[in-house]
Amino acid sequence: MAEQQKDWAALAKTPKFMELHRRKKSFLLTLWCLGSIMFYLLPICAGYAPGLMKMRIIGRLNLGYFFCLFEFAMTWAIALYYTHRSNTYFDPLTKEVLAEISKGAQS
Repeated sequence: MAEQQKDWAALAKTPKFMELHRRKKSFLLTLWCLGSIMFYLLPICAGYAPGLMKMRIIGRLNLGYFFCLFEFAMTWAIALYYTHRSNTYFDPLTKEVLAEISKGAQS
């Protein structure tokens, strides 16, 4: 059974695919910037403001430990937010693009 050749360059130029790619790229770039800033802020603060990082918050918990724990929580929050956004927004757009591709392949 011969498989039909698809014109991937033409499919990549469809308005739905371009919208999906643009929105997903801007969303992921925003999340990457947020995560990178928080990731590099910890060693920068530890190196340049050790007194600030030693400041006690609750009992033996200082700002440095709190910042580390906050990074774990933020990573999970980003993952959950990405999953939610992907399921509710990007997946329907992807289904529309796939339907358009299938419709073009049948023509």
